[in-house]
Amino acid sequence: MRLSTNFVKTRKQAPSDEEAKNAQLLIRAGYIHKEMAGVYDYLPLGLKVVENIKQIVREEMDSIGGQELLMSSLQRKDLWERTDRWSDEQVDVWFKSQLANGSDVGFGWSHEEPITDMMTTKINSYRDLPVYVYQFQNKLRNELRAKSGIMRGREFLMKDLYSYSIDDDSHQKFYDAAKDAYMRVFDRLGIGDKTFLTFASGGDFTQFSHEFQTICDAGEDIIYLDQEKQIAVNKEVLTEDVLEQLELQRDNLEELKAVEVGNIFSFGTAKSEELNLAFTDEGGQQQHVVLGSYGIGITRVMGVIAELMADDDGLIWPTNIAPARVHLVSIGEDGVKQANTVYDSLLEAGVDVIYDDRDISPGAKLADADLIGVPIRVVASQRTAKDGVLEVKTRAVDDKEMLDLQALLAKLSN
Repeated sequence: MRLSTNFVKTRKQAPSDEEAKNAQLLIRAGYIHKEMAGVYDYLPLGLKVVENIKQIVREEMDSIGGQELLMSSLQRKDLWERTDRWSDEQVDVWFKSQLANGSDVGFGWSHEEPITDMMTTKINSYRDLPVYVYQFQNKLRNELRAKSGIMRGREFLMKDLYSYSIDDDSHQKFYDAAKDAYMRVFDRLGIGDKTFLTFASGGDFTQFSHEFQTICDAGEDIIYLDQEKQIAVNKEVLTEDVLEQLELQRDNLEELKAVEVGNIFSFGTAKSEELNLAFTDEGGQQQHVVLGSYGIGITRVMGVIAELMADDDGLIWPTNIAPARVHLVSIGEDGVKQANTVYDSLLEAGVDVIYDDRDISPGAKLADADLIGVPIRVVASQRTAKDGVLEVKTRAVDDKEMLDLQALLAKLSN
């Protein structure tokens, strides 16, 4: 990516109506564009980060047997009426409209009902189970407040997985595997040390659901964390009975602000009973399928990372999800010649590069490199060209080293 041909521009100031730190930084650095409150476009740099996050999640979902699909965003009224979740009194985040023929339609805020209804045509026998399917899709929710940037939007990208199991024991084995897979995801995203399995309300179906909460001052949730046991309890379920059941001591819990980045939930057979999803068991008897639901907010995670991994100069992306490994800066005529050679060599080696070849001041280029937050900055200048080396700086730490091209390639390969 050459910045001279990239239509996205950095800016010194975020929009005056943008309150959230994550959105301010992402807008200034050219990752997103604000359409309206809670609605953002993802520009080339931002889309690259989103795709990198998706790939990590995809790999971990595949590792536990998930199969990727893509459902429609349009939702049938009659289907949601069968589960008593169409009315605004039951679900207060619906976006609804009418088709040209006058029938009502909803825009997907979740997909338990449509996928489960689809499964009634795919699952007939115990031989058809288990089934684990997931998707990456934009969800639409009519949030009353949307002041947290991409951490809480009216439109956002989510990974939602649904498990269909033959019985409670089979479901629990997958549910536990999903817990582990989620923690691997957050470790790979660079926030595993700040993300904790959190007990939350299970609603009408089970006593608890499990959230994955990331400690963050911009968070909207309050959790109580036991550092030694590495588990937490959401404030909404913090009672003496719950503490006793989880074998936690109130004095050992630390109150913290956090953001929910994932959620896993057991529905049991309730949804299957409502939507008539049944199978014939080995004895020829009809049984209802056990359902689980598992979500990760892809764009929300991106926002959380932007909140947590930044300094006064800009973003600091983890290598796994950064839009590039290297931000290459050319300074001066000889620096341009050297940078062109370095750029070609990095591309040939399979290294993703952002190349700032614009005809602007060196100070502006270096400031933009810090703002954009790619892990390694490489500067080619008159001096480095003369000495046959490059100035290499790691964004996360304040260090510089002079390396020749081969040493740089060796550093990147490690």
